[in-house]
Amino acid sequence: MAKRTVEEEKIRLAGMMDYEKQYRSRGFIAGVDEAGRGPLAGPVVAAAVILPEDTFLMYLDDSKKVTEKRREVLYDQIKETAVSFGIGMASPELIDEINILQATYEAMRKAIAALDPVPAVLLNDAVTIPAIAVPQVPIIKGDSKSVSIAAASILAKVTRDRMMKELDAVYPEYGFAKHKGYGTAEHIAAIKKYGPCAIHRRSFIGKFI
Repeated sequence: MAKRTVEEEKIRLAGMMDYEKQYRSRGFIAGVDEAGRGPLAGPVVAAAVILPEDTFLMYLDDSKKVTEKRREVLYDQIKETAVSFGIGMASPELIDEINILQATYEAMRKAIAALDPVPAVLLNDAVTIPAIAVPQVPIIKGDSKSVSIAAASILAKVTRDRMMKELDAVYPEYGFAKHKGYGTAEHIAAIKKYGPCAIHRRSFIGKFI
């Protein structure tokens, strides 16, 4: 993909501020997203981010569309720029206990609870979170359509990836630094050879052990 010019990037980001502008009159807007619903190991991590009005962060986008190097840069820029941000997570044990969807909601609630000030509206990537009093707007593919959700996707992804790299040093035989716990052929082969470790989601790996 050809690199966008500064002007093209400004136009793209302006389009990603439409939801924020739509609800700005209500007060602070927070974007909410998660990383790690699909892996066989590790926590699910959620982030909630309140950005200042008309924030311009070059190349901010859905974390899956951004290189690892660019995500690291954006991670620092988002934390430095944000009015507030929160990170929440749910452990593999909780995922096994209450299922991945409910664990994701719990991680999101923790992230939202860490915000100060309390947002007036939540822009969520595709979901409506139970037991939240703040009005919510679920947006399909929101991490590509809203700067706030995109920022949350970056914080969640980088936070989780860093955790999995640290866990790789504890459980080096599984290759977590490389695949971040996702079900690659290499990862599945390691599970079959060594069995599960403490951070594997037992409810996800039954057919491999």
